[in-house]
Amino acid sequence: MRTVGVALVDDMPLFELAIAAEVFGPSRTDLADPWYELRFCAAKPETRTEFGFRHHAGHSLDALKDADTVLVPALPYACVQTGQPIPANLVSAIREAADAGARIVSLCTGAFALAAAGLLDGRRAATHWMYAATLAMLHPQVQVDASVLYVDDGQVLTSAGRSAGIDLCLHVVRNDLGAHVANEVARRMVLPAHRGGGQAQYVSATVPETDDAGLGPVLHWATRHLDQPLTVEQLARQAGVSPRTFVRRFHEATGTTPLQWLLDQRVLHARSLLESTDLPIGLIGERSGLGSAANLRRHFTLRLGTAPTDYRRAFRE
Repeated sequence: MRTVGVALVDDMPLFELAIAAEVFGPSRTDLADPWYELRFCAAKPETRTEFGFRHHAGHSLDALKDADTVLVPALPYACVQTGQPIPANLVSAIREAADAGARIVSLCTGAFALAAAGLLDGRRAATHWMYAATLAMLHPQVQVDASVLYVDDGQVLTSAGRSAGIDLCLHVVRNDLGAHVANEVARRMVLPAHRGGGQAQYVSATVPETDDAGLGPVLHWATRHLDQPLTVEQLARQAGVSPRTFVRRFHEATGTTPLQWLLDQRVLHARSLLESTDLPIGLIGERSGLGSAANLRRHFTLRLGTAPTDYRRAFRE
Protein backbone atom coordinates (compact mmCIF):
# COMPACT_ATOMS: atom_id res chain seq x y z
CA MET A 1 0.00 0.00 0.00
CA ARG A 2 2.75 2.44 -0.99
CA THR A 3 1.02 4.81 -3.45
CA VAL A 4 -0.99 7.52 -1.67
CA GLY A 5 -3.26 9.70 -3.78
CA VAL A 6 -4.36 12.93 -2.09
CA ALA A 7 -7.58 14.45 -3.44
CA LEU A 8 -7.54 18.24 -3.87
CA VAL A 9 -10.33 20.75 -4.50
CA ASP A 10 -10.34 24.54 -4.31
CA ASP A 11 -10.49 26.20 -0.87
CA MET A 12 -9.39 23.12 1.10
CA PRO A 13 -7.93 23.94 4.54
CA LEU A 14 -4.15 23.83 4.59
CA PHE A 15 -3.60 21.98 7.84
CA GLU A 16 -4.86 18.53 6.87
CA LEU A 17 -3.24 18.80 3.46
CA ALA A 18 0.06 19.53 5.18
CA ILE A 19 -0.38 16.49 7.45
CA ALA A 20 -0.63 14.19 4.45
CA ALA A 21 2.36 15.85 2.79
CA GLU A 22 4.54 15.63 5.89
CA VAL A 23 3.77 12.03 6.87
CA PHE A 24 3.80 10.42 3.42
CA GLY A 25 5.76 12.87 1.27
CA PRO A 26 9.40 13.01 2.42
CA SER A 27 11.46 10.04 1.29
CA ARG A 28 12.33 7.98 4.35
CA THR A 29 13.95 4.99 2.68
CA ASP A 30 16.29 4.69 5.66
CA LEU A 31 13.22 3.54 7.61
CA ALA A 32 11.48 1.51 4.90
CA ASP A 33 12.40 0.91 1.28
CA PRO A 34 10.35 1.51 -0.72
CA TRP A 35 8.73 4.44 1.06
CA TYR A 36 5.38 5.90 0.02
CA GLU A 37 4.83 7.61 -3.32
CA LEU A 38 2.67 10.68 -2.77
CA ARG A 39 0.48 11.91 -5.64
CA PHE A 40 -1.65 15.04 -5.54
CA CYS A 41 -4.79 14.62 -7.64
CA ALA A 42 -7.19 17.37 -8.72
CA ALA A 43 -9.67 18.22 -11.48
CA LYS A 44 -7.31 20.90 -12.79
CA PRO A 45 -3.53 21.42 -12.76
CA GLU A 46 -3.62 24.10 -10.06
CA THR A 47 -5.87 24.42 -7.02
CA ARG A 48 -6.31 27.34 -4.65
CA THR A 49 -6.22 26.28 -1.02
CA GLU A 50 -7.16 28.13 2.14
CA PHE A 51 -5.73 31.67 2.44
CA GLY A 52 -5.05 31.81 -1.31
CA PHE A 53 -2.11 29.41 -1.44
CA ARG A 54 -1.83 27.67 -4.79
CA HIS A 55 -0.90 24.03 -5.19
CA HIS A 56 0.13 22.21 -8.33
CA ALA A 57 -1.45 18.79 -8.82
CA GLY A 58 0.50 16.44 -11.02
CA HIS A 59 -2.40 14.02 -11.48
CA SER A 60 -6.10 14.17 -12.29
CA LEU A 61 -8.87 13.01 -9.96
CA ASP A 62 -9.27 9.98 -12.22
CA ALA A 63 -5.80 8.88 -11.08
CA LEU A 64 -7.15 8.20 -7.59
CA LYS A 65 -8.43 4.82 -8.74
CA ASP A 66 -4.84 3.77 -9.46
CA ALA A 67 -3.65 4.59 -5.91
CA ASP A 68 -3.25 2.00 -3.16
CA THR A 69 -4.49 4.53 -0.59
CA VAL A 70 -6.74 7.52 -1.28
CA LEU A 71 -6.56 10.32 1.28
CA VAL A 72 -9.25 13.01 1.44
CA PRO A 73 -8.19 16.00 3.58
CA ALA A 74 -10.68 18.39 5.19
CA LEU A 75 -13.27 19.83 2.81
CA PRO A 76 -13.78 23.55 2.19
CA TYR A 77 -15.60 25.10 5.15
CA ALA A 78 -18.50 26.11 2.90
CA CYS A 79 -19.27 22.44 2.26
CA VAL A 80 -19.92 21.74 5.94
CA GLN A 81 -21.06 25.14 7.20
CA THR A 82 -23.29 26.60 4.50
CA GLY A 83 -24.36 23.58 2.50
CA GLN A 84 -22.23 24.24 -0.56
CA PRO A 85 -22.31 21.01 -2.59
CA ILE A 86 -19.29 18.73 -2.42
CA PRO A 87 -17.77 18.62 -5.92
CA ALA A 88 -19.46 15.78 -7.78
CA ASN A 89 -16.25 14.80 -9.56
CA LEU A 90 -14.53 14.33 -6.19
CA VAL A 91 -17.34 12.11 -4.89
CA SER A 92 -17.37 9.95 -8.02
CA ALA A 93 -13.56 9.65 -8.03
CA ILE A 94 -13.60 8.45 -4.41
CA ARG A 95 -16.32 5.91 -5.19
CA GLU A 96 -14.42 4.59 -8.23
CA ALA A 97 -11.21 4.27 -6.21
CA ALA A 98 -13.03 2.30 -3.52
CA ASP A 99 -14.56 0.04 -6.16
CA ALA A 100 -11.05 -0.54 -7.51
CA GLY A 101 -9.96 -1.77 -4.08
CA ALA A 102 -8.16 1.29 -2.72
CA ARG A 103 -7.95 1.95 0.99
CA ILE A 104 -9.88 5.20 1.65
CA VAL A 105 -8.74 7.58 4.39
CA SER A 106 -10.40 10.85 5.39
CA LEU A 107 -9.08 13.55 7.71
CA CYS A 108 -11.40 15.84 9.66
CA THR A 109 -14.40 16.85 7.49
CA GLY A 110 -13.15 14.76 4.58
CA ALA A 111 -15.58 12.20 6.03
CA PHE A 112 -18.42 14.20 4.44
CA ALA A 113 -17.06 13.30 0.99
CA LEU A 114 -16.81 9.62 1.93
CA ALA A 115 -20.39 9.72 3.21
CA ALA A 116 -21.58 11.38 -0.01
CA ALA A 117 -19.92 8.55 -1.94
CA GLY A 118 -21.85 6.01 0.14
CA LEU A 119 -18.70 4.53 1.68
CA LEU A 120 -19.76 5.16 5.27
CA ASP A 121 -23.22 3.63 5.09
CA GLY A 122 -23.60 1.26 8.03
CA ARG A 123 -20.09 2.07 9.24
CA ARG A 124 -18.81 3.79 12.36
CA ALA A 125 -16.97 6.98 11.42
CA ALA A 126 -15.21 9.95 12.99
CA THR A 127 -15.10 13.60 12.01
CA HIS A 128 -14.44 16.91 13.75
CA TRP A 129 -16.62 17.10 16.86
CA MET A 130 -17.99 20.49 15.73
CA TYR A 131 -19.50 18.92 12.60
CA ALA A 132 -20.41 15.47 13.91
CA ALA A 133 -24.09 16.39 14.37
CA THR A 134 -24.24 17.81 10.85
CA LEU A 135 -22.75 14.64 9.38
CA ALA A 136 -25.21 12.51 11.34
CA MET A 137 -28.13 14.66 10.20
CA LEU A 138 -27.15 14.62 6.52
CA HIS A 139 -26.26 10.93 6.54
CA PRO A 140 -28.34 9.11 9.19
CA GLN A 141 -27.11 5.76 7.92
CA VAL A 142 -23.61 6.61 9.18
CA GLN A 143 -22.72 5.73 12.79
CA VAL A 144 -20.99 9.00 13.66
CA ASP A 145 -18.73 8.77 16.72
CA ALA A 146 -17.87 12.23 18.00
CA SER A 147 -15.84 10.90 20.93
CA VAL A 148 -12.80 9.29 19.29
CA LEU A 149 -9.67 10.41 17.48
CA TYR A 150 -10.08 8.02 14.57
CA VAL A 151 -11.88 4.91 13.40
CA ASP A 152 -10.20 2.08 11.49
CA ASP A 153 -12.90 0.06 9.75
CA GLY A 154 -10.65 -1.92 7.44
CA GLN A 155 -10.80 -0.46 3.94
CA VAL A 156 -12.23 2.83 5.22
CA LEU A 157 -10.55 4.96 7.91
CA THR A 158 -11.76 8.31 9.25
CA SER A 159 -10.21 10.78 11.68
CA ALA A 160 -11.56 13.45 13.96
CA GLY A 161 -10.57 17.09 13.53
CA ARG A 162 -7.28 18.83 13.04
CA SER A 163 -4.37 17.12 14.87
CA ALA A 164 -6.27 13.83 15.04
CA GLY A 165 -5.39 13.55 11.35
CA ILE A 166 -1.76 13.15 12.37
CA ASP A 167 -2.71 10.29 14.67
CA LEU A 168 -4.58 8.51 11.89
CA CYS A 169 -1.79 8.97 9.34
CA LEU A 170 0.74 7.56 11.81
CA HIS A 171 -1.69 4.71 12.49
CA VAL A 172 -1.64 3.95 8.75
CA VAL A 173 2.17 3.94 8.76
CA ARG A 174 2.11 1.71 11.85
CA ASN A 175 -0.17 -0.79 10.15
CA ASP A 176 1.82 -0.76 6.90
CA LEU A 177 5.40 -0.63 8.13
CA GLY A 178 5.36 -1.42 11.83
CA ALA A 179 5.32 0.42 15.14
CA HIS A 180 9.06 1.14 15.16
CA VAL A 181 8.83 2.99 11.82
CA ALA A 182 5.76 4.98 12.90
CA ASN A 183 7.46 5.87 16.18
CA GLU A 184 10.54 7.13 14.35
CA VAL A 185 8.38 9.24 12.01
CA ALA A 186 6.67 10.71 15.08
CA ARG A 187 10.05 11.50 16.64
CA ARG A 188 11.20 13.26 13.47
CA MET A 189 8.00 15.29 13.50
CA VAL A 190 8.73 16.14 17.17
CA LEU A 191 5.44 14.62 18.30
CA PRO A 192 4.47 13.34 21.75
CA ALA A 193 3.70 9.74 22.63
CA HIS A 194 1.28 7.74 20.47
CA ARG A 195 -2.43 8.42 20.95
CA GLY A 196 -4.76 5.51 20.27
CA GLY A 197 -7.86 6.02 18.15
CA GLY A 198 -10.18 5.46 21.11
CA GLN A 199 -8.95 8.48 23.04
CA ALA A 200 -11.29 11.43 23.36
CA GLN A 201 -10.98 14.12 20.69
CA TYR A 202 -12.59 16.96 22.60
CA VAL A 203 -11.22 18.51 25.78
CA SER A 204 -14.23 20.14 27.47
CA ALA A 205 -12.20 22.39 29.74
CA THR A 206 -9.11 24.41 28.97
CA VAL A 207 -5.98 22.59 30.09
CA PRO A 208 -3.88 24.90 32.33
CA GLU A 209 -0.61 26.20 30.93
CA THR A 210 1.34 24.20 33.53
CA ASP A 211 -0.02 20.92 32.10
CA ASP A 212 1.89 21.33 28.87
CA ALA A 213 5.10 21.90 30.80
CA GLY A 214 4.42 19.22 33.42
CA LEU A 215 2.45 16.46 31.76
CA GLY A 216 4.48 16.06 28.57
CA PRO A 217 7.81 15.30 30.30
CA VAL A 218 6.03 12.85 32.60
CA LEU A 219 4.63 10.93 29.63
CA HIS A 220 8.05 10.76 28.01
CA TRP A 221 9.60 9.66 31.30
CA ALA A 222 6.96 6.94 31.63
CA THR A 223 7.63 5.57 28.13
CA ARG A 224 11.29 5.15 29.12
CA HIS A 225 10.35 3.16 32.24
CA LEU A 226 7.59 0.90 30.98
CA ASP A 227 9.39 -2.17 32.29
CA GLN A 228 8.93 -0.88 35.83
CA PRO A 229 5.73 -1.20 37.94
CA LEU A 230 4.62 2.42 37.52
CA THR A 231 1.85 3.79 39.72
CA VAL A 232 -0.26 6.94 39.67
CA GLU A 233 1.61 8.06 42.78
CA GLN A 234 4.96 7.82 40.97
CA LEU A 235 3.66 9.70 37.94
CA ALA A 236 2.17 12.39 40.17
CA ARG A 237 5.50 12.74 41.96
CA GLN A 238 7.23 13.25 38.61
CA ALA A 239 4.68 15.96 37.79
CA GLY A 240 5.01 17.57 41.21
CA VAL A 241 1.31 17.36 42.05
CA SER A 242 -0.96 15.20 44.18
CA PRO A 243 -2.27 11.92 42.72
CA ARG A 244 -5.82 13.26 42.63
CA THR A 245 -4.76 16.40 40.77
CA PHE A 246 -2.63 14.37 38.38
CA VAL A 247 -5.50 12.02 37.49
CA ARG A 248 -7.86 14.95 36.92
CA ARG A 249 -5.41 16.85 34.72
CA PHE A 250 -4.43 13.72 32.84
CA HIS A 251 -8.05 12.95 31.98
CA GLU A 252 -8.72 16.55 30.96
CA ALA A 253 -5.74 16.50 28.61
CA THR A 254 -6.05 13.01 27.12
CA GLY A 255 -9.59 11.78 27.72
CA THR A 256 -8.31 8.60 29.39
CA THR A 257 -6.82 7.47 32.69
CA PRO A 258 -3.09 7.21 33.49
CA LEU A 259 -3.25 3.44 33.96
CA GLN A 260 -5.18 2.89 30.73
CA TRP A 261 -2.66 5.05 28.88
CA LEU A 262 0.21 3.06 30.41
CA LEU A 263 -1.40 -0.19 29.32
CA ASP A 264 -1.77 1.11 25.76
CA GLN A 265 1.88 2.20 25.70
CA ARG A 266 3.01 -1.20 26.98
CA VAL A 267 1.09 -3.03 24.28
CA LEU A 268 2.55 -0.64 21.69
CA HIS A 269 6.07 -1.28 22.99
CA ALA A 270 5.46 -5.03 22.93
CA ARG A 271 4.30 -4.70 19.34
CA SER A 272 7.51 -2.90 18.41
CA LEU A 273 9.64 -5.56 20.11
CA LEU A 274 7.78 -8.34 18.30
CA GLU A 275 8.50 -6.64 15.00
CA SER A 276 12.13 -5.74 15.54
CA THR A 277 13.59 -8.47 17.80
CA ASP A 278 13.67 -12.24 18.28
CA LEU A 279 13.18 -11.96 22.03
CA PRO A 280 11.07 -14.70 23.65
CA ILE A 281 7.47 -13.77 24.42
CA GLY A 282 8.12 -13.94 28.17
CA LEU A 283 11.01 -11.48 27.96
CA ILE A 284 8.96 -9.11 25.79
CA GLY A 285 6.28 -9.24 28.49
CA GLU A 286 8.86 -8.20 31.07
CA ARG A 287 10.46 -5.44 28.98
CA SER A 288 7.10 -3.95 28.03
CA GLY A 289 5.91 -4.00 31.64
CA LEU A 290 3.07 -6.43 30.96
CA GLY A 291 4.69 -9.07 33.13
CA SER A 292 4.14 -12.69 32.24
CA ALA A 293 3.76 -14.18 28.77
CA ALA A 294 0.15 -15.01 29.61
CA ASN A 295 -0.60 -11.40 30.56
CA LEU A 296 1.05 -10.17 27.37
CA ARG A 297 -1.04 -12.55 25.28
CA ARG A 298 -4.25 -11.48 26.99
CA HIS A 299 -3.79 -7.72 26.58
CA PHE A 300 -2.24 -8.00 23.11
CA THR A 301 -5.09 -10.14 21.82
CA LEU A 302 -7.74 -7.88 23.36
CA ARG A 303 -6.36 -4.80 21.62
CA LEU A 304 -5.12 -6.15 18.30
CA GLY A 305 -7.30 -9.19 17.78
CA THR A 306 -4.35 -11.55 17.31
CA ALA A 307 -1.88 -13.42 19.51
CA PRO A 308 1.69 -12.09 19.83
CA THR A 309 3.23 -15.11 18.08
CA ASP A 310 0.74 -14.85 15.20
CA TYR A 311 1.41 -11.12 14.92
CA ARG A 312 5.17 -11.67 14.75
CA ARG A 313 4.76 -14.41 12.14
CA ALA A 314 2.37 -12.35 9.97
CA PHE A 315 4.52 -9.23 10.20
CA ARG A 316 7.62 -11.06 9.04
CA GLU A 317 5.86 -12.82 6.18
